[in-house]
Amino acid sequence: MRRFVLDTNILLFYVRGHSVYKKAEIQCQLTSPDAFLIVSAATKGELLPFAEQNNWGEKKMTLLEKTLDSFFQVDIISRDPQMMRAYADIDAYSQGKLTRLSSPFTSKNMGKNDLWIAAAAHVTGATLVTTDADFDHLDGVFIKLEKIPI
Repeated sequence: MRRFVLDTNILLFYVRGHSVYKKAEIQCQLTSPDAFLIVSAATKGELLPFAEQNNWGEKKMTLLEKTLDSFFQVDIISRDPQMMRAYADIDAYSQGKLTRLSSPFTSKNMGKNDLWIAAAAHVTGATLVTTDADFDHLDGVFIKLEKIPI
């Protein structure tokens, strides 16, 4: 079974019917029987207010909610030591301050939701599918990254 965590931007492309999602679908074979799709609670937390604030209609909101409900969701649970450790390690590494692992780059500030999304990919052993460069420095260190060109 191949696992994929879908970044917020990938799900936005899906709901909008944008060709970038189709590229992701083809590049990663997201519709194959052995593909297991995962969404972080942070992504859900980004998408729902975005949709509300942009006055998405009922049809688009329903599609968004059904889409989010169709994926396995990784929650942000403060009592889950694996998620907490992954979040802390990824944040420290991004800042160049993870003592047990040197970072070959200058400090990178990641958004807190991106940290949770990366932690979800790390803990589930899933490939993170995104169009963003925000996760590039984590590829091969904490996560496997699949970049979709725009």
